[in-house]
Amino acid sequence: MTVQVWLAIILFALMVAVGGKKGARSFVALFLNTGVLLLTIIMMNDPDMNPIILTLIACVLISCISLFYISEINIKTVTAFISTIVTTCALIFFILELTDAAMIQGFSEDETEEIGAFSLYVGVDFVKIGASMIIMSTIGAIIDVTIAISSPMQEMAYHNPTISRKDLFRSGISIGRDILGTSANTLFFAFFGGYMGLLIWFKDLSYSLGDIVNSKVFTSEMIFIGSAGLGVALAIPVTSAITAYYLVKARQRDKYQFPVPDESQADN
Repeated sequence: MTVQVWLAIILFALMVAVGGKKGARSFVALFLNTGVLLLTIIMMNDPDMNPIILTLIACVLISCISLFYISEINIKTVTAFISTIVTTCALIFFILELTDAAMIQGFSEDETEEIGAFSLYVGVDFVKIGASMIIMSTIGAIIDVTIAISSPMQEMAYHNPTISRKDLFRSGISIGRDILGTSANTLFFAFFGGYMGLLIWFKDLSYSLGDIVNSKVFTSEMIFIGSAGLGVALAIPVTSAITAYYLVKARQRDKYQFPVPDESQADN
């Protein structure tokens, strides 16, 4: 067997050992999400298809697989799903304008040698393709943040039935502040880990700091990181507000109305 197969077997064994049935579903979800991405990329090659619409549909499918297939349908996954879609829709308009203004779409001058033998008249809108790339690289981090906030907020509502919507929202923001720093660092180091070879290449070519900062490859990746960080930061108040609203509304429908201990009986 190849190294990839052995790694997949080890990963599956560890995920099942740690996560049980959820771990097995998480492993299957990796392949399902990969299939969604590949299908989206293939459909983007059609000039008649709108990459932004395809990206939004892919984000919905990836969110459903990552949330509902792994953790089933419940109030925390529903609120995380709604928060993910709202954040993505709000972010995509900003990313479209940013991609167009920064002119990071298409290929850079460092890639001209590799694509010299191919025709550049591919008939697709690279501004929208660039925006789709940023959204695709952001959706995973947004899903992680939304479920990481909605899940403990549900536990708070369960163990504290009298908590107000305002206090729930503040708790979600407090949780999000702790997540924000680690998520931003994860995105930052993921860039340097994935592009370590590019940075070494820049050094070997004796690029100055100005040349590196102004290169399209470096600029586009920094914009990717900034947009992903913006999506994570935006997801925190959105998830906190939506989850607090739905938890209180569900409690009012007696779904989360748990009996409050009677202090007089506790003393007896």
